[in-house]
Amino acid sequence: MCALHKLFLDVLFPVGCLNCGKEGDWLCEKCLSKIKTRGEQVCPICEKAITPDGKTCFNCRKRSSLDGLLVCSSYRDKTLSKMIHLFKYRFVPDLHMPLAEIMSGKITSSSLPLPDLIVPVPLHPKRLRWRGFNQSALLAEQLSKNIAPGIEIPVQENVLARTRHTSAQMKIKNHQERKRNIQNAFSVIRPREIKGKDILLVDDVATTGATLFECAKILKGKGAREVLAVVVARQETDNRHKPSVNLKL
Repeated sequence: MCALHKLFLDVLFPVGCLNCGKEGDWLCEKCLSKIKTRGEQVCPICEKAITPDGKTCFNCRKRSSLDGLLVCSSYRDKTLSKMIHLFKYRFVPDLHMPLAEIMSGKITSSSLPLPDLIVPVPLHPKRLRWRGFNQSALLAEQLSKNIAPGIEIPVQENVLARTRHTSAQMKIKNHQERKRNIQNAFSVIRPREIKGKDILLVDDVATTGATLFECAKILKGKGAREVLAVVVARQETDNRHKPSVNLKL
């Protein structure tokens, strides 16, 4: 979008805070500061064991290739869920800035080690053309600049590809159907880039986690050493388990 066109749109449709309406930003600093980051984290597989920074618990390590999932905030926050919806389904790419700021704050306050690479969950080319941008890639680019001041961690968009066009996961309610829908949908294009590397996998929202689990399986299968994931929020489902066991890793 050219600068003149953007200026024209800003005059006709001024950007305002989604929460308070203050003009200038999609979310003003005051309202952004009100969005709480998630404290207690659980194992992403069983969702029962409370673990440091969402690491996969000991009992679940053989069940998935994903080594952990850091959930940054709560989808129950109305302002946050509205931002995510506009970002993904109303095609407002500028919203990656406040969303990435929430993610960066949570990552830097955690004890997670710095990754060698940041890999966004890819879109199929058909969906990428429809949306016009990969929301996970925009978040990944911001995280690469912000999670380690002075160090820009490489973002690799082209090592993991979505090779099969699947139905949108949000439209599938059954957990097993979600797993089948996403199975064999990804491939690693440049395995040399990830061999022996610690990878931070980035997506906007997780529900059952099926997409992240499948990506981690493919990355580990091609030589990645560790795969941790980070999302803005995790949506609630009817079959979610309440945390019941406090584990230290």
